[in-house]
Amino acid sequence: MQAIILAGGRGTRLAPYTTVLPKPLLPVGELPILELIIRQLRASGFQRVEMATGYLSGLIEAYFGNGSRWGIEIRYHIEESRAGTAGPLFLMRDVLEETFLIMNGDVLTDLDFGALLAQHRESGALLTVATCQRDVTLPLGAIIRVPDGRISDYIEKPTYHFECSAGIYAADKAIVSLIEPGHPVDLPDLVRILIAQDKHIEPFPIPGFWLDIGTPEDYRLANEQFEQRFAHLIQ
Repeated sequence: MQAIILAGGRGTRLAPYTTVLPKPLLPVGELPILELIIRQLRASGFQRVEMATGYLSGLIEAYFGNGSRWGIEIRYHIEESRAGTAGPLFLMRDVLEETFLIMNGDVLTDLDFGALLAQHRESGALLTVATCQRDVTLPLGAIIRVPDGRISDYIEKPTYHFECSAGIYAADKAIVSLIEPGHPVDLPDLVRILIAQDKHIEPFPIPGFWLDIGTPEDYRLANEQFEQRFAHLIQ
């Protein structure tokens, strides 16, 4: 099984930490975020990782090498110019398997990656999107109007519930044909293209823990959760 890891971003929201380290190398507990992901992938049965790198790519390659330390093959694909989060798939088109996992290199989750890929294969979808639940509470009262402009309701600090993309996907190689070379395209753009073409896209709700390590507060929470959820990966 093959996984594509997107590890080329600058991680600007986590500055100044990311001034000297690429975000995937920031430590969570005793291990870099990306090493946690590599260990999880190997435990889920993945044998190959294609790493899309850019910012401070040499540090990532120096740390992980060819992956033999973890019993997994790692190959690197350096973005010379901005290609978007979906663009690296076109660069890797000659080495992609028929189905594969795509994920961000800064996601902390206890998702079974192998189960996601297995469901994708069974569903016949072109793309499967791992999802998480997020609630957003407005700090103000919400005003509801009727068509003639009168206020019909007042909801104090309402909470809205959303099913969100978790930055983890399972895909068929056929989606690469939708990427136009030389034009940056992000994975959300690719999802919208598939929707517009009425292609088969499946959700995969994550039943457990998921955290995008994008802000200092998220990074603090990730380190708090390490012992409870991920310490076994250092064994």
